[in-house]
Amino acid sequence: MNRKAEEKNIRKLTRLGKLSIAVTIPRDLVVELGWREGQKVVAKKRGRGVFIEDWQPKDWIINQIGP
Repeated sequence: MNRKAEEKNIRKLTRLGKLSIAVTIPRDLVVELGWREGQKVVAKKRGRGVFIEDWQPKDWIINQIGP
């Protein structure tokens, strides 16, 4: 990956209200994942980083896995 592409994915944390911090996700990643504005996602701590994935309602998960 060239330097310009690496720099494109560097983001700053931004204060969002009193208790939250936000980070933007590059548009090309959002499009590739099929995500939309306002969609719910889950953020989980993973080692020294953060893992973000699509949120699924509990009843959907139970139906996919089975009782």
